[in-house]
Amino acid sequence: MKVLSSLMYQLETYIKAQGWTQAVAARRLGVSQPRISDLMRGKINLFSIDALVGMSGLAGIKLDIRFAP
Repeated sequence: MKVLSSLMYQLETYIKAQGWTQAVAARRLGVSQPRISDLMRGKINLFSIDALVGMSGLAGIKLDIRFAP
């Protein structure tokens, strides 16, 4: 859940920083506008790590994944 929430937060922050509308974000990230609405509303249960990593890549957000014991 921590990874999901971090990815969602980064995408939401990025979308807002770019000044994108939900429609523009949807086109650029390859999803529907209702999907962006779900993201912006924090509906974490509707997203997989795969989907969020894919959208992050399309947004140009670089991921740095680290594992610690």
